[in-house]
Amino acid sequence: MSVVTEALEAKLKHHAYKIRRYALQMGEVQGQGYIGQALGWADVLAVAYCHAMDVTPDNPEDEGRDRFLLSHGHYAIALYAALIEANIIEESELYTYGSDDSRLPMSGMAMYTPGMEISGGSLGIGLTIGVGMALALKYKNNKQFIYNSMSDGELNEGATWEAALSAAHHQLSNLICLVDVNNQQADDQSTKVLNFEPLEDKWEAFGWHVQRVDGNDMGAVIQAFDNAREETSARPRVILFDTLMGKGVPFLEQREKNHFLKVDADEWQKAIQILDDSIQEA
Repeated sequence: MSVVTEALEAKLKHHAYKIRRYALQMGEVQGQGYIGQALGWADVLAVAYCHAMDVTPDNPEDEGRDRFLLSHGHYAIALYAALIEANIIEESELYTYGSDDSRLPMSGMAMYTPGMEISGGSLGIGLTIGVGMALALKYKNNKQFIYNSMSDGELNEGATWEAALSAAHHQLSNLICLVDVNNQQADDQSTKVLNFEPLEDKWEAFGWHVQRVDGNDMGAVIQAFDNAREETSARPRVILFDTLMGKGVPFLEQREKNHFLKVDADEWQKAIQILDDSIQEA
């Protein structure tokens, strides 16, 4: 098992701060966006793009890259922020977010954005695509990983569990599924819409190597990614991340309905200032 150093943790916390800040800046451009998810998922994205994954900023389609699939396409603002921090997209582009002819549309589309592998958003399709891609890489003896990023709401979809069965059957050890367990959907808490617990037991029963950690504990997130890559069994790997929507901005964390946060015009800069203050105090 790899050791998470204080220096590495501090470095990745700074990357997560930058991802949160970029997301808020983009949200301010349009006055809206899935900011709660972006803030909550930033720690996971920081570890993925700035530590765990093989990425090629100068050539996002390089055959030797790890693939990151954004199944929950409404998290596009979060992925754009990560792509900026990974130097795949220029920081100046964030000010075009959601504008005509922008490469950063409000709902992610692979045809427009460098580094975006699929056009997600129809929930439940990411893991099915991931299974096909992982199987293809194995046939080609390509040792890279497929990371499928998905929401807990996608656990309501039958296609997700069909893909989970297929991944285990084909022993896709190169497939790592990242599940944002924030317990929020558009209509209510996820577990009230359709209870998916106990999640660890379900994924284990489907033949996966399972970890569940606090998705906003940087040390735990780093260790989970390292464990997934270092696991030696033939099983596909899933990491269940319990996250807090709006993480890092207390007044947004406390909003009762935060699936699509309402942020007033004067609150964007307040949120950014809170992030800036917190990173200076750290």
